[in-house]
Amino acid sequence: MSQSSRSFDDPFNAFCKDSDAYLPGAPNGALSGLTFAAKDILEVVGHVTGGGNPDWKATHQPATRTAWVVQTLVDAGATMVGKTITDELTRGIFGENAHYGTPTNPRAPGRVPGGSSSGSAAATAGGLVDFALGSDTGGSVRVPASFCGLYGLRPTHGRIPLDGILLQAPSYDTIGWFARDAETLARGGAVLLAQDTAAERPTILVVAQDAFNLATPQVVDALRPAVDMLASLIGQVSRQMLAPVSLTKWSEHQQVLQSREAWESVRDWIDQVNPRFSFEVSDRYVMAKSITDSQVATAQAGRDAIATRVDEVFADGATVVCLPSTVAPAPPIGQKVSERHALRLRNSALTSIAGNTGRPQLTLPVAEVDGLPVGLSLLGNRGSDEILIALARELAEAM
Repeated sequence: MSQSSRSFDDPFNAFCKDSDAYLPGAPNGALSGLTFAAKDILEVVGHVTGGGNPDWKATHQPATRTAWVVQTLVDAGATMVGKTITDELTRGIFGENAHYGTPTNPRAPGRVPGGSSSGSAAATAGGLVDFALGSDTGGSVRVPASFCGLYGLRPTHGRIPLDGILLQAPSYDTIGWFARDAETLARGGAVLLAQDTAAERPTILVVAQDAFNLATPQVVDALRPAVDMLASLIGQVSRQMLAPVSLTKWSEHQQVLQSREAWESVRDWIDQVNPRFSFEVSDRYVMAKSITDSQVATAQAGRDAIATRVDEVFADGATVVCLPSTVAPAPPIGQKVSERHALRLRNSALTSIAGNTGRPQLTLPVAEVDGLPVGLSLLGNRGSDEILIALARELAEAM
């Protein structure tokens, strides 16, 4: 394959058509023979990072470096075959892009793939690559993994360097990845997490009851066999309400803090360029611009309280929490904006637990509702990424 062309078809509209970024893997590495794709917020030297918005791409220069996460995978032998479509500046969770189109969900045609790592999820689910990189700020790996029937890891915040990426909200941003099977997910983790730590198996499973209460009854029923299998593997089970008030309130704190950071990340560029955005993305930036310092202070105090509460759940250090990855399967493409807004808030209530506390969360493709994928998530203590991956492999073998 040459750097100027791609030697495969893209029937899922997963890849950026205006980028031919390609990096061959080093020979004889741990990941030799594997191919991957990178969300178009990750820099590749000599190529412009598009960020899902044509005005962003038109006003930025080619990258002078390659993102740490991309270079590390290439050095380990994996070949990067292209950049994938993302929601505009990662400010979406459903995967519809007004400029470049919506990647097809290979597991649920006619349904959204999830965002903002939509193209990476579609490319992986469709078998175009062995695995793919995405980012996760408010759920952008976990949601598309659930919608597309994939394994997807949001790692511990700060575990994987963010060098060479288009940042949204730095205190929430992480780089994660998708795979169709637990073994490939683990191979990527062995390179990217790069620590020789023993993966101790949890001895307590906490079922997050308030998280399950947010999901539809059909999702709860579909996930029950996997939860029961986890319980049999782990042994001790505890059902808890994580949030003293509500997970929705936890999500509101993240929305304030994430939105303020997102606005600060691009405000100067927006002021100078007056870019074209979809209605939903414009609406989110208008809201972000109006957030006051007082709201930020209140939300930060709320985030601190959330961290204290979740620390209590993990106090013994041998705990894993399970919860639905999304409240429902992927919604139809073209759903009404008003309906989409309500669904985004419900899903954000689930994703805000890991977001607000910096903990790793791994989505497992263990169930379907009416033939549509839905994921079960494992939430771990900070730094327990390998433990979650090992548990995912064990569960995959048991089911």
